[in-house]
Amino acid sequence: MTDLIAPPRGFAQREFEQRTAALQQGMAAQQIDAVFFCTEPEFRYFSGFKSQFWESPTRPWFLVIPASGKPIAVVPEIGVAGFDDSWIDDVRSWPAPRPEDDGISLLSQALAEHSSRYQRIGAMLGPETHLRMPATNFASLQHQLSSREMVDVSLLVRNIRSVKSAAEIEKTRFTCNVTAAGFDYLKQQLRIGMTEREACKLMHMEMLRLGADSCPYLISASGQGGYDNIIMGPTDRVLGDGDLLIIDTGANYDGYFSDFDRNYAFGHADQASQQAHDAVYRSTEAGLATAAPGRTTGDVWQAMWDVLAQAGALGNDVGRMGHGLGMQLTEWPSNVEGGDVTLKSGMILTLEPGMTFAPGKMMVHEENILITDDGCEMLHSRGWAEMPVITR
Repeated sequence: MTDLIAPPRGFAQREFEQRTAALQQGMAAQQIDAVFFCTEPEFRYFSGFKSQFWESPTRPWFLVIPASGKPIAVVPEIGVAGFDDSWIDDVRSWPAPRPEDDGISLLSQALAEHSSRYQRIGAMLGPETHLRMPATNFASLQHQLSSREMVDVSLLVRNIRSVKSAAEIEKTRFTCNVTAAGFDYLKQQLRIGMTEREACKLMHMEMLRLGADSCPYLISASGQGGYDNIIMGPTDRVLGDGDLLIIDTGANYDGYFSDFDRNYAFGHADQASQQAHDAVYRSTEAGLATAAPGRTTGDVWQAMWDVLAQAGALGNDVGRMGHGLGMQLTEWPSNVEGGDVTLKSGMILTLEPGMTFAPGKMMVHEENILITDDGCEMLHSRGWAEMPVITR
């Protein structure tokens, strides 16, 4: 196939200014003087600092967003040079690792400088968040800032991050198209007698060839007439006649993920698995018809579940049927029963209906979509209406 054309890397400074201004507007409404971040997605979103060094747990990294002006980086000395080409001017550092005071005093000082008006400091403290520092360090920070109130800003940040810019959308679209091409390539390369691991490696290498930077999430599961999980593997299990294989992957380009799956049958597909595949495909169609500005995540879930229930689903062992997507493989919000998050133009979501169609047998189908002004659109080619059968 013709190679895909990758969009430009990075973002214009104006985009970081707009992101920061949106946060500062929300901070003002909630009377929050300053916010600090210590996890990679939030740090990168507001600073533009992108480094593989986050894989090392040894050193903490902090970003302070004051009520006005540019962010302040509080980082280990080893990372200072990484801000030379960023839009951030104020970079404070210490010789990390220094367990007795790993940047906490510097962070406390920066926050104290910018929190005198309302005496309120924001941090990511809600669901689906974590603090990338030892618990004792966070306790020390709270002690040093004991005159200030620490408040949760996770919902505010999620609302900002969930609506993607044009540049973010194009990066995600490219990653999704690379992934879709990888699935198409794999359909031509699969053979009876391969192992799950061999199949995944073939797809992995093709996605890298097509322009993905990495593929940190690539799982598979297989079994006679179905599979019983969608988070394990790949294994060295040999794929034989009557097996079903699912591969679920999240490739990455310039920090933005795809996340969807495809199913393959080997030798033949029995009637039950064919009907289950048809059900999850039609369920996704219902999700596509429902997802639009003003609808809720609960509306999308219900539309998809109604199809699965009518098809005789015994249950859904996944717990949700899709989620947000972008800088992280899974982002807020989740498509859940009764979900009350209102969809907005610019959101990127996965539609992931799944059903248990027989004891110990699941069928899951996933697509990636963009919410538009009047509905939604696919970010890649639609999955196959009929499950491909590998006969060679």
